[in-house]
Amino acid sequence: MRKVPLMVAVLSILASPVFAADVTGTWLTPTDQGVVEIVPCGGSVCGRLVSSDDIKTNPALTDSKNSNASLRGRTLKGLLILQGFTGSGGNWSGGQIYNPDDGKTYSASLSLAGDNTLKVRGCVVVPFCETQTWTRAK
Repeated sequence: MRKVPLMVAVLSILASPVFAADVTGTWLTPTDQGVVEIVPCGGSVCGRLVSSDDIKTNPALTDSKNSNASLRGRTLKGLLILQGFTGSGGNWSGGQIYNPDDGKTYSASLSLAGDNTLKVRGCVVVPFCETQTWTRAK
């Protein structure tokens, strides 16, 4: 009989918001109807651009604005745009976000603000940062 209360306690802890917080999944961005899939990458998380208004119009669209000319031929669909984060659950920092609209990479952090809201903060140099709110796709 002692095992039942212990099991209930363990299950309660695992179901708590601390353990439920997870940035992985498919997210909708507030610009250009972007869709980003965030998945585990080793001990980190990374994200790929799945779709956007421009990609829907032209699935072969390339990374034409990349500051590195040798990368301008890459297809935007499936492009790795989030990488290098440390953390776990709902808070990840020290990563990078690539912006195909200007071809530049920025330091970034990710933090959940509820199960279906992700704050994505990109910085040129702190305090010159911008935060976007992404919504979990259903």
